[in-house]
This record gives sequence, structure tokens and C-alpha cells, in this order.
Amino acid sequence: MKILIAEDEKDIRNLLKLQLEMEGYTVFTVKDGMEALEFIQNETIDLAILDVMMPRLDGFNLLRKIRQTSNMPVIFLTARGDEMDKILGLGLGADDYLAKPFSMAELLARVSAQLRRSLEYSFQKSQVLSKIKYGNVCLDKDACCVYKDDKLVALNAKEYMLLKYLMENSERVFTKKQLYKAVWKEDAYYDDNTIMVHISHIRNKIETDPRNPQYIKTIRGIGYKFHRSCETDL
Repeated sequence: MKILIAEDEKDIRNLLKLQLEMEGYTVFTVKDGMEALEFIQNETIDLAILDVMMPRLDGFNLLRKIRQTSNMPVIFLTARGDEMDKILGLGLGADDYLAKPFSMAELLARVSAQLRRSLEYSFQKSQVLSKIKYGNVCLDKDACCVYKDDKLVALNAKEYMLLKYLMENSERVFTKKQLYKAVWKEDAYYDDNTIMVHISHIRNKIETDPRNPQYIKTIRGIGYKFHRSCETDL
């Protein structure tokens, strides 16, 4: 895990770096807010420890800029114990706040807790993004599987890819030629009947009533779309 320390006091900066590296973290240090901003724009950081009072760009304004592009955990360090400073920092999106002087053991515990929460959130988010669900149909992109009412649906590769493309672009209408190009990756041998046959097979497998489809709708004279029904995706 990569941690950035932005602190203008050299002794504190070096002590934090030493202690965090002893815990197994990869640590980078900068001495002011502008250096910190430039570093974050060019490197992937898992957590930042920011001093509030820094030259060129203070911690509050640095955090404002960080939050424009990143949700990484940020812990503020400050020599000021003013309650309003703490409220301002947390209101701007800081995840934690420690007043100097602070216990190194407490800082290490808070760093560990913030990184753990961040990892758990990232894992949960990746799990959600790997699945698309509408009504009783769920497509798992990681496993390349489709389920209806939690039961596995047997689709061949092209049927899966066609359904995946439609579900990822739900409510968007596609012509048969657009679908053929998206799934078969070619224009020259476009076959109108191929799309119709595959759509029919998919409907027979996921629709309760294939003759009156709930999901894969025919848009007369144009093509097909995947209708979201009354449900939202995961």
C-alpha cells in the first residue's frame, strides 16, 4: 500500500516515514501542498496524510483538489485543536483528523483502519460492477454466466455476448447490423437472419413468455433493445 505524507516539518515527516515503512507500507514524502498535488496527479496513492498548515497550498485547499478526482482516504494532521478546523476538514471530505502532538500508535491504528475500509469498499464496488441484474435475470460478467430466478441459463458464446451487449446498453435501440458488428466483429458477412435466430434462442431461455417478451423488445422497423422492466441494476 502506498502512502503519501505532506508535512512541512522535516522531523515529523521523517519520523512518520520511518514508522510507516516499519509497518510495511511504501511511503513518499513532500514538504508542501503543491508538491503533494503534483505527486498525486502522477502517481497512484492509497492514502494521504496531510498537514493542514503548509506553504504554497494548505491542506484544506489541497483536499478540495484531491476530491475532484479521487476518493482515497485522507488523514489530516494539525497543530491547531480548533473544533471548527476539524469540522471544516471533515466537511471537505477528510476521513480522519489528528491534532499534534499525537500518539504514533494511534496514527498507525487509524491508517490501518482507513486502508481496511477503503479495500472493503473497493471489493464491494467491484463485486457490484461485475453483475448486471434486471428483474429475475442476472448476468455475471466475471463468471460469464447468466441466471434466471437464480438458476443457471445455458447460453452459447454468441448468445451470451449478444445478451451482455444488450444488457450493458439497456433501453438503447440497436439495428440488427449494429448488433452483428458488435458481437461478430465484422461487417462484410452480415446476416440479418443470424441475429433473429440468436434473439429467438435467448428469449426462449430468459423470457417467461417468449412470444410476449418482457426484456428483449422488438422495435418495429429498427431492431431490438433490452428493456429494464421495473427493476434497477445491481
